[in-house]
Parts: sequence; C-alpha cells; structure tokens
Amino acid sequence: MQDFSLYFALGWEHILDWQGYDHILFVCALCGVYALPDWRKVFVLVTAFTLGHSVTLALSVLNKIKVPTELVEFLIPVTIVFTCLSNILRKKKSAALIRFNYLMAMLFGLIHGLGFSNYLKSLLGRNSNILAELFSFNLGLEMGQIIIVLTILFLSFIFTEIVKTPRREWNLFLSSAIFGVAFTMAIERLANLMQ
Repeated sequence: MQDFSLYFALGWEHILDWQGYDHILFVCALCGVYALPDWRKVFVLVTAFTLGHSVTLALSVLNKIKVPTELVEFLIPVTIVFTCLSNILRKKKSAALIRFNYLMAMLFGLIHGLGFSNYLKSLLGRNSNILAELFSFNLGLEMGQIIIVLTILFLSFIFTEIVKTPRREWNLFLSSAIFGVAFTMAIERLANLMQ
C-alpha cells in the first residue's frame, strides 16, 4: 500500500508540476472550448486522452516500444499547437467535429503517454514487478488531470457567465495564448532534435 500511495503521488505531482507545463497546456487546450454544462463531453474527451496515454505509458514502461526522447519532447508541443489551431478555426460544434476531437484526444494521448513513460521509467529503475506501480502512477496522473479540467471549466464559467465574455472570444483568447507558448516550445525542441 505504501508503494501505491508513493507512485500515486508521483503521478499526481508529475502532471501538476509547472516545470512540465506542456501536459497542463494540452489538457487546457483540449477542454478550453467547453463549458460546465458540457461536462459529459469533457468526460468522454478526457477518457479518450486517458486511453491513449495509458496504452503507450504501459507499452513503453514495459519496454515493448521505444521512441527517442527528443522526438517525443518535440511532438508533445506539436499536439498542443494542432489542438489550439483546431479550436481557433472551429466555427461551431457539430457531431462530426466532436467525434474528431475524441479521436484527436486519443491519438495525441499516445504521444503524451510516451512523455509520461520517460519520467516513470527513470523512477522505476530495474524493478521487474511494475504493474502495480504503473497503475498507481497512472491513477495519480488522472486525478491531477481532473484538477486541471475542473480549473479550466471554472475559469471558462467565470469569463463566459460572470464577466460575460462571448464563448467564441474566450476560446480564441485561451487557444491563441496556449498556441503561442506551445509554438515557441516546439521551435526550441526542434532545434534540440536537429542537433
């Protein structure tokens, strides 16, 4: 039980760590176009992301797949840039667009899972029995992710319902700000990748 709480806390702290803010930015970009009444859609969206990153987190930690760290670190901000562009270019919601968002969240989750796995592998070392640690770390990630989602939905509520900012303007502001940070991050990491 002590190992469970340790790895749960490590997962929780990893996703909420401001030094690894790229994952926070992705979840904010993913959920930023939604409002509190959309919580069911957000739940499905976050579940799709969770499924994606759980698969590659497990496969990578179990050494079934190997992707260079520099490539993963570059692709993570690329997923954020693409998500922000999708938010900015979106005019209105449609069933096809919502399904596309779910698919995009799952596919991008695969990339983010590789990023999480690099951190977890460094913690596990040569430990051969890692399933319990993997499960508790992933559960901690999810709890941290829920905090991020609730925070962004609360901010959306404040700006759209209390301050009376039109939802489209809030979406453009949030997605553009995140786009700027992620684009800069992608350029910096591309330079590292090319060395």
